[in-house]
Amino acid sequence: MNLMALFQNKVLIAALSGWLLAQILKIPMEYLRSRRWLWAMFFAAGGMPSSHSALMVGATLATGLYYGFDNPIFALGVAITMIVTYDAAGVRRQAGMHAERINVLFDELLHGHLWSEEDLREVIGHTPLEVAGGILLGLIIATVQWLMWP
Repeated sequence: MNLMALFQNKVLIAALSGWLLAQILKIPMEYLRSRRWLWAMFFAAGGMPSSHSALMVGATLATGLYYGFDNPIFALGVAITMIVTYDAAGVRRQAGMHAERINVLFDELLHGHLWSEEDLREVIGHTPLEVAGGILLGLIIATVQWLMWP
């Protein structure tokens, strides 16, 4: 297999560019929210914008732009993107809310005890606004790439 072909895969580049830019943007967005520089946000699953949405929308739109919106692969991309964005804002968000409540319960039950448990991760999902931010970012990335690299 020719590894250089990966660097010519326009759909893959749009997808990964959307993901990478979303992860980078989480750092200043978190600073605007909390007034603290949290460099670990680069590795966070939650936050603004949704990197899941940016990755999938970038890949799906790039597929349509480069290979045609009548291509069955574009249709598959739309279906998968719908599932991922719904999951990012729905199921994963609810899991984060449950983790938050379970952590409070553990804290109440174990208050005063020396025994310590690691908290469940609470920020694993996205708000609808964060998903919308990821969608917009994916649309911009794929469109700009297509305009610059037709």
